[in-house]
Amino acid sequence: MKIPKRLQPLLDDGLIDEIICQLKSGKEAQVYMVRCGESVRCAKVYKEANQRSFKQAVQYQEGRKTRNSRRDRAMQKRTSYGQKESEAAWLCAEVDALYKLAAAGVRVPQPYGFTDGVLLMELITDSDGHAAPRLSDVSFSREQALDYHDRIIREVVRMLCAGLVHGDLSEFNVLVDEHGPVIIDLPQAVNAAGNNSAYMMLERDVTNMRIYFGQYAPELLTTAYGKEIWRLYESGRLHPDTILTGQFAESKVKADVKGVLNVIDAAIKEEFERRQRAQSAGMDD
Repeated sequence: MKIPKRLQPLLDDGLIDEIICQLKSGKEAQVYMVRCGESVRCAKVYKEANQRSFKQAVQYQEGRKTRNSRRDRAMQKRTSYGQKESEAAWLCAEVDALYKLAAAGVRVPQPYGFTDGVLLMELITDSDGHAAPRLSDVSFSREQALDYHDRIIREVVRMLCAGLVHGDLSEFNVLVDEHGPVIIDLPQAVNAAGNNSAYMMLERDVTNMRIYFGQYAPELLTTAYGKEIWRLYESGRLHPDTILTGQFAESKVKADVKGVLNVIDAAIKEEFERRQRAQSAGMDD
């Protein structure tokens, strides 16, 4: 096997002892099974920016901050330095999310470190010790589908309680080990409180799960977990153990648009009069 350029430094430094095989090649990275001492782990090798088909859409980057205000300004202005920093932030996003979610009890692979565009993490296996299948490769009975859907919705809730939305959740980035579903592929995870698209992404994540499991349990197709979860989150009533119903009642109260416009007009008038008074006072002096 030809050794990927980004894995060679890890081999040279002894962080990886052997590349066993390639597990998959995706839109943003190639994943390898590697041996580290006596442990078999997973190495996610991110592709160069110009080789990735998954682009760093603005909606995913919104709300991501660094500890350096100069870097933040450069990233917003998209200078050459800013683009370089955006790329670094993108590459670090998944490992940061993994550490945060693992600490919150979300079922994700345990990260072991990030070096030169390579994320070392736990290899998720099935009961026989083989690489675990993706959710898309598993068939379910109606009862199993209801159970797994419930488990994944619980993981979505735990993620949101930890402040994150997956943003690209589907049957292709959930693995199934002997204990159940494990969430993977998180470089596009967004800050729930700092990203204006967070609700849309959460609703899309939940919809993808509803449609996938709905083919085995059709009653799931009429549920509205996304809307219910987000309303509880916005009101501060969402907790990891919150009991969900899957039902959501749309508000029937009509928005008082005229009243809001009247308040805005009154505020504008008040500000105009305040400035006039301030200007007159200045002239009197």
